[in-house]
Parts: sequence; C-alpha cells; structure tokens
Amino acid sequence: MRGFRPILDRFASRPIAVRLAVSSVFWSFAILLVAGLILLTLYRDNTERAFDQRLLVYANTLASNLVAPGDPDRDLGPIGDPRFELPLSGWYWQVARPNAKPEEIRSSKSLFGGQVPSLAATVDNRFGQIRRGYGKAPDERNLRIIERDIDLGEDGRYIIRVAGPADEIDVGVRDFLFALTVTFALLGLALGFSTLLQIRFGLRPLANLRSALGAIRRGEAERIVGEYPRDISPLASELNLLLDTNREILERARTQVGNLAHALKTPLSIVMNEAENAPEEVASRVREQAALMRDQVNYYLDRARAAALAGTLGTLTDVEPVIGGLARTFAKIYREKELAVELAIPRDLRFRGEKQDLEEMAGNLIDNAAKWASHKVEISVEIIREDDDRPRFRLLIDDDGPGLPETARAEVLKRGRRLDETKPGSGLGLSIVTDLATLYRGSLRLEESPLGGLRAVLELPGDRG
Repeated sequence: MRGFRPILDRFASRPIAVRLAVSSVFWSFAILLVAGLILLTLYRDNTERAFDQRLLVYANTLASNLVAPGDPDRDLGPIGDPRFELPLSGWYWQVARPNAKPEEIRSSKSLFGGQVPSLAATVDNRFGQIRRGYGKAPDERNLRIIERDIDLGEDGRYIIRVAGPADEIDVGVRDFLFALTVTFALLGLALGFSTLLQIRFGLRPLANLRSALGAIRRGEAERIVGEYPRDISPLASELNLLLDTNREILERARTQVGNLAHALKTPLSIVMNEAENAPEEVASRVREQAALMRDQVNYYLDRARAAALAGTLGTLTDVEPVIGGLARTFAKIYREKELAVELAIPRDLRFRGEKQDLEEMAGNLIDNAAKWASHKVEISVEIIREDDDRPRFRLLIDDDGPGLPETARAEVLKRGRRLDETKPGSGLGLSIVTDLATLYRGSLRLEESPLGGLRAVLELPGDRG
C-alpha cells in the first residue's frame, strides 16, 4: 500500500469524474487482463488435449499392430497418415524396447534416421502410464510427444512414441490470442464509453447544483431550485437554509448600522447647533471636533456596513456605468482645470459587491486624481484570471500631476494621514478605499503613472457578463 500512497495523493484533489473514470479504466483493464490470461490458459490446455488425443489415436494403432499375432519385431507397416512417410515432416512415430540399440528401433520414414526424444527424464517414469510433453525433432523443431508402454508378457516390453509439430498448437493459440485481444479491446472500449455515460449521468445533479450556486453568486438567482436525488436533496436544502440565514444576518446588520448612524448623528447635530450660542472661540473648537467626530463616525459606520455586505452572495454591480458617472461628475467639479477624463472599461465587467462600496472606492480615487492632476486623468481596467477560475480586475487610475515619492506612498494609505494640508479633505479617503478593498479580498497600491503623476491600482473581485 505504501507504493500506491503517492498515486492516491496525486488523485486526491482531482475532480470526481476523473477519479471515477481512472478507477473504472484501471479495474476494467485489470479484470480483462486476468480474464484474458485465464481464457488463454484454458484454450491452450484444451488445444494440447485435442492434439494429444490425435497422437494417442496413432499410438493406439501402433499398439494394436504390436500386440497382433506374430513376431513383435516385425515391420508394423503404415498407420494411415501419409505425413509419417514424408522425411522430416514433423510427424513421427517410434517403437523400441527399453534401452534398445539404435539398429533395433523401428520408426516412421519421416524420422529419416533420427529418434523421437524420450520423456522419461522429464516426467515421472512409471511403466504403463501415458506420458505427454515437449521435445526437439532432428531438425530442431519443437514437438508434442505422446509416450506409452506396452507389456507383451514373454515377448518383453516396448515403448511407443508418437510426435507431431508443436507449431500447430502455437499457431492455434496465437490465432485465439489475436481474436481474444481484438474482442477484449472492443469490449474495453464499450465499457469505457458506457462508464463515461454513467459518470456523466450520475454526476449531472452535482453539475446542476454547481450551476445553481454559480447563478446565485452572479446575482441571477436567490435560491437553489430544481429536483435533486434523495442523497443530494438534503445538501441543496441545507445550502438554501444557509443562504436564508446569511440574508437574515446581513439584514439585521444593515438595520443595526442604520440605527447606530441615526443615534450618533442626531446628538452630533444637537452639539453643533448648541455651539452656535457659545463664544466664538469655543464654538469654533466644538464645530471642529464635532466635524472630526462625524467624519470618524461615518468612516467606521461605512466600514461596518461594508463588512456586513462584503460576503453577500449574488450581489453584482456593473462597473462601467458607475465609473462613467463618477468621471462625468468630477469633470464638472474640476471644470476650472479643463480636466480631460478618459475611460477604457469593458461594458460587460461587473463588480462582485455593493454599488455603494464601488462608488466609495472609485470616487475617492478619482477625486484624489482629479484634485492633483494638471489636465488629464485616465481610467482603465485589466482583467485577471486566477487559478480557481474566479476572475478579478484591476482598476487603474492615472493622473498627470506631481506624483508622490515612493517613500511617501505608504504614508498616505494610513488612516487620517495627509502629506499636503493645502488641499481640502479629512485624510480618510485612501484609508477608506484600502479598508473596503481588504473586506472584498482586494487591494490598493500606489505606483508611478505613465502620465508622470500617480497611479492608483485597485484590485477587486469581478465577473464578465
């Protein structure tokens, strides 16, 4: 079993269909091979017995002639088959006393002065039994030999040997082996084809279940529907229950986040209103801190909402309309720069997440690029294919602004860090993008742009419609 362990480990992660097909092919081949060897052995045994029976007929004819009245040493004459008369034909007979001299041996003309090999050295030499075996002819051809003993009483004992060419047995076995190989090959192909049909038919419910889950992930369905076999139906039911539970948890999270937002924003508004009645120095300080608190509350509320929604199945957002709308909006906001915003986004690209989160991430990045750009912002997309066939995309946002040194790029991604206080903002924008991207198992990094400014690379899960 240790020798098979690496092979089993190699197939552990293979698809079920491949494992079933390989297992079926292996065992079918093993069974057909064993069955073929058994049939070939049986056929050879039967062929040898049939051939021995023919030789035994000739041996019995010689024995009958030998025991007939008269001199046992007389000429036994022909035995009815002309092949025994042809020199070195492969068909031979020989009659002699035990330990007879060569000149005392009587044999067929086909032996042409040679002798049939004795089987006494290769089998149990008990007098009276019929012995069978193989030997070499005078011309080195393989022979099948029958050897039997005759006891004539006072006239002594004789050994009769009859031989025929073993080629006839070998040719018959080879013909049978060819026919058997062709038959089993066709049978193996038929079994393989039927096995593939059985695997395809048997695993179809699992393929349907996978398609149903894919439809839910793509937002085309909310539940698994359809009829499934009794051993898979409980799995589909449990998955539906899991989906329902997930939706309930997310709905409660949304409600709680909304309630918390209202509960915190109302007191903050009251504080800011009350600050209007305070002295200007105090009012300014209160408004400043209240605004900072509101930004922080909005930041963490948005992060909590995104965390609740990031794992939602079936939520898809078209990327091109969202990015296009943001691009037009920021082009109007920064119209004094005569800003040119160029888009290169596939129309069938979709983000696997909430529209609001995509707007939040892309909006912050486009706003940052437009804020620092001189005259141009380029927005493009790269499609990525992962090993598990789950597509992702990179949103590339380039500007022709002053850019950032490599040492400063990591600093601006930290929460609340701003390297230039002359530009408006709270400093939370890029941090929010980083946190949201992380919740969706994506990433944000800053690089040098081909336009000379800064490039923001936002990687997110996506799908092609």
